[in-house]
Amino acid sequence: MAKETKVILTKTVANLGHSGDVVEVKPGYARNYLIPQGLAFAWSKGAASQIEAMRRARLAKAVATREDAVAAKGAIEGSVVEIAAKVSESGKLFGGVSADAIAKALADKAAVDPKAITVEAIKTTGEFAATVQLHPEIAANFTVKVVAE
Repeated sequence: MAKETKVILTKTVANLGHSGDVVEVKPGYARNYLIPQGLAFAWSKGAASQIEAMRRARLAKAVATREDAVAAKGAIEGSVVEIAAKVSESGKLFGGVSADAIAKALADKAAVDPKAITVEAIKTTGEFAATVQLHPEIAANFTVKVVAE
C-alpha cells in the first residue's frame, strides 16, 4: 500500500508527537495537513541539527515550566470547580459544558490550557471527575460541579 513519509514536527501534535520528533505518517496526511498548517516539515539528512536544537529548546522550556506546574497542581488538586449553566425542566443542559468553560472557571487558581483538560461529556447537572495535564509528567485531578442557573 502507501509508503510512510518521514516528517519533523515543529509543534506538538496530539497522538503523534512533540516538536522536534521525527515521525512516519501517510504521505497524504503530511502533504495535505501537517506541512500546510506549519506543524511539520519534510525530513532530510541535513535536518539533524534542527531537530537537536528543537529538542534542546523544548527541554529548557519544560524545566522552566515544571516549577510552575508543581505550584499549579497544588492549587488545583482535589478542588471543586462550580459552573452554572442553563437547564431544562428535565435536568438536561442546553448544550453542554466545554473545556473552555472549565478553564475559565479554573483561571482564579491557575492558568490552564483547555486542550489539556480531560473530562467526560457533561450534559446534565452533577459532579464530574476531571484531569488537567499541566506538564508532561504532572497532572492534577479535580471535580467539576455543574449547577442550574
